[in-house]
Amino acid sequence: MPAFLISPTPIITPSGIIITSSSSFCVTSLTPTRRPLVPGLASRCSRSLSDMDGTSGSSLYPLHRCKTIHLVRHAQGIHNVEGEKNYKVYMSPEYFDAHLTPLGWEQVDNLRKHVRTSGLLKKIDLVISSPLLRTLQTAVGVFGGDGYSDNKMDALPLMVANAGNSGRSAISSLNSPPIMAVELCREHLGVHPCDKRRSISDYQFLFPAVDFSAIESDEDVLWKADVRETKEELVARGLNFFNWLWTRKEKEIAIVTHSGFLFHTLSSLGNDCNPSVKKEICQHFANCELRSMVIVDKSMLGSDPPTTNYPGKIPSGLDLPSSAADKKAENENSHSGLK
Repeated sequence: MPAFLISPTPIITPSGIIITSSSSFCVTSLTPTRRPLVPGLASRCSRSLSDMDGTSGSSLYPLHRCKTIHLVRHAQGIHNVEGEKNYKVYMSPEYFDAHLTPLGWEQVDNLRKHVRTSGLLKKIDLVISSPLLRTLQTAVGVFGGDGYSDNKMDALPLMVANAGNSGRSAISSLNSPPIMAVELCREHLGVHPCDKRRSISDYQFLFPAVDFSAIESDEDVLWKADVRETKEELVARGLNFFNWLWTRKEKEIAIVTHSGFLFHTLSSLGNDCNPSVKKEICQHFANCELRSMVIVDKSMLGSDPPTTNYPGKIPSGLDLPSSAADKKAENENSHSGLK
């Protein structure tokens, strides 16, 4: 299965993001596919692997070169309600850094229940969120701990009470995977006020236990009022984000991001798959929808050693039947005794 490539030439977008990478990897949906047994299957399987492409055969990769990612679009924001009726609404300053609607919080509650009853929450090593209010609210609401206590023994809350006019109680960071904010997975940059973030210091007050250390600038220097990030720049940024994931040691990561980011980035992937798989990968996300996929490191970006592999015979050497091995050991002992 061929991997897509990212240009090794650094690109500086009009929004100021520097994109530099020379790597390749692939994304695969976790939905299983069953193929019926058919006459002539054995002869077909005898074809050399070099004759097989992504639409007709399977691929095999070392487990330690794979990560499982759980992609989540944020719950319904106030901008979504009016913007779906009239696209020009997205230009309104009224929707600056849009927060979740009451329906959006219901969606959060439903997904929160799902990740717990399915056992998914226990598998997640890290949650990454776009640093916008609606994604942060979704991330802490879905993956955060239960009710927060004000007593001094409790850890910092993931979210303070009523953050972003939520009308919600504070959310605890106890029994929650770590949550960090990353600029690379932001929504389409520029022009639309709903996609402009507030200062990181403001967010740190609202979301005390969220890790914002990966964000260099307190103010939003990436969003421009008169320059809209091109689709090509958005795709390049998205692929750069996937490459950045290989710098992380975590193997199972939830990512809370945006519709435009997901659609354009994922649409650039899966071109070596069956059309139905390609469609599954890149179709639009509903609000608070979660899809699980696997990314594969095909260019040695990551450095994680295998944790489940076993080298076999110890000490190393040729495998021999037990009788031959015993005889060999006797000969070696006798020779060592002559010295």
